[in-house]
Amino acid sequence: MPHAASAQAGSNAKNHNSKLPMSSFDTQLLLIALASVLVLVALIVSRIRLHPLLALLVVSIGVGFATGMAPGEIVKNLTNGAGKTLGAVGVVIALGAMLGKILADSGTTERLASAILQRTSERMIPWAMTLVAFVIGIPMFFEVGLVVMLPLIFSVARKLESNERFKGSAYVYVGVPVIAALAAMHGMVPPHPGPLTAIATLHTTVGPTMLYGFLAVIPAMVLGGPLYGAFITPRMSTRPDAALLEQFTSGKKEGGEGSAPSIGMGVLCALLPALLMLVHALAEVLLPKDSGLLHAAAFLGNPLVAMLLGVVFASITLGYLRGADAEKLRDALGQSLKPIAGIMLIIAGGGAFQQILTSAKVGDAIVHMTQQFALPPLVLGWMIAMLLSVSTGSATVGIVGAAGLLAPLAASDPSLNVPLLALAIGCGSLFFNYANHAGFWMVKESFGMSMGEATKTITVVQSIVSFVGLLMVLLFNLLPKLG
Repeated sequence: MPHAASAQAGSNAKNHNSKLPMSSFDTQLLLIALASVLVLVALIVSRIRLHPLLALLVVSIGVGFATGMAPGEIVKNLTNGAGKTLGAVGVVIALGAMLGKILADSGTTERLASAILQRTSERMIPWAMTLVAFVIGIPMFFEVGLVVMLPLIFSVARKLESNERFKGSAYVYVGVPVIAALAAMHGMVPPHPGPLTAIATLHTTVGPTMLYGFLAVIPAMVLGGPLYGAFITPRMSTRPDAALLEQFTSGKKEGGEGSAPSIGMGVLCALLPALLMLVHALAEVLLPKDSGLLHAAAFLGNPLVAMLLGVVFASITLGYLRGADAEKLRDALGQSLKPIAGIMLIIAGGGAFQQILTSAKVGDAIVHMTQQFALPPLVLGWMIAMLLSVSTGSATVGIVGAAGLLAPLAASDPSLNVPLLALAIGCGSLFFNYANHAGFWMVKESFGMSMGEATKTITVVQSIVSFVGLLMVLLFNLLPKLG
C-alpha cells in the first residue's frame, strides 16, 4: 500500500491540475505521524523521563510496525537513518568540538568575547552576534555553523551572566540571534543545498533567487533573533551542561605555553572552515562545471575537509608553534569529545526517526492532503514544504517534494515568479523544527534545554523566520520581477 501511495504522488507531480483524493491510508499515516510525536514528547517529559535516544528508537520502531513495515525493513531504516545523519554531521561536530577546545585553551574565544563586550553595549550584543552568524551562515550548513559559533556564544554569555543586573538566560540572549541567522541563511540563500535543489528542480536561476533570499533574510533573522530573543530571555533560565561550558570557555592553555596568540590569528583559525566553504560557494557560481579549480574548491570546501583543515591549522598555529606539549594537546582534543558524545547519539536517533517517517510515505499523504486546497502557487509551495518538513523531520524532503510537485506549474505559467517560488519553498521547509528534526536535538542538548525550552527557542525561532520569509515573498511578488 505505501508503494501505491508513492506512485500516486509521483504521477501527480507530472500533472499538478489533477487532484487525487485522500485515501483512508493517507489519513491513517497522518494520524500515526501525529501520534508518534505526541508519544515521543510524553516519554521524555513525563514521569518516565526516558532518555531521548531510547525514546526516539522506541517510537521509531512503533511507527514502523504501525505503518506495516516488516521487522527487517524497520531495522534497516533505523540503521540507515542514524548512520546517514551521523555521517553527515557527526564527524563535523566532533571536529568542531576539537577546534572549539583549541580556541578556548589558547584564550582565543575569551579574547574575542571580551572584544565584543568591550566594543558593544549589552543591548547591542544580540545584533553583533546576528551579524557574525549571518557571515558564518553564508557558506555553512546550520549544524556546522552552530558548532563553529558555540565557543563564542558560551564565552560571551558566560561573561554576560556575571553581571548581576542581567535577568534571565544569557545563553538564550546570545544564542537565539545566532540560531535565527543560521537557520534563515540555510533555508533561503544559495549555495545552501535546499535552495539550490529548489532552483534546479524548478529550472530557475541562482542570481535572482539569491538576491531575493538575502533581502528576505534580513527582516526574518531580525524578528526571529534579537527581537524575539530579548522577549524570551527574561522568561528562561537555560544554562548548558557544566562540562561542555567548561570545555569551550576554560582557557586552560593546554594548546600552548607561550604568550597568547594575536587576536587576528585566532580569528583566522576560527573562520578558516567558513572561508574554505565560502570559496567553494563562490566557485560554484563563477566557474564552469568542468573546471579543475572548481573540483579543488569543492574538495577543500566540503564541511568535513574544511573543519579538518581548520583543526590541523589551529593545532599548528595555536599549539605546536607556541611550544605546546604534544601529549597535553592530544589529551585535550580527546577530552573535547566526551561532552558531545551523547549529543551525537541523540542526533543519530533523530535521523533514525526521520528515516522511518520518510520510508512510511508520510510525505505522500501530506502531498495528497494539500491537493485538496485551492491556494496561490507561492503559498502552496510554502505550505507543501512546511507540511512535508514537519511530518518527516527533513527540510530536504520538504523542498524536494514541494519543488517536484510544482515544477510542471512553474514551467507552464509564464506569469509565475519562479525564483520567488523557490524561495517560498525554502522558507516553508524551516517551519516548526521539532522533535523529529536532528537540528532540534542538537540545540536542545548543546544548550542543556528541556523539551519546553527547546520548543520556545529553535522551534519558535525557525517558525518566525519561516513565516516572515513567506510575507517577504508575497511582498516581492507585488513588485516587478528581477532579471
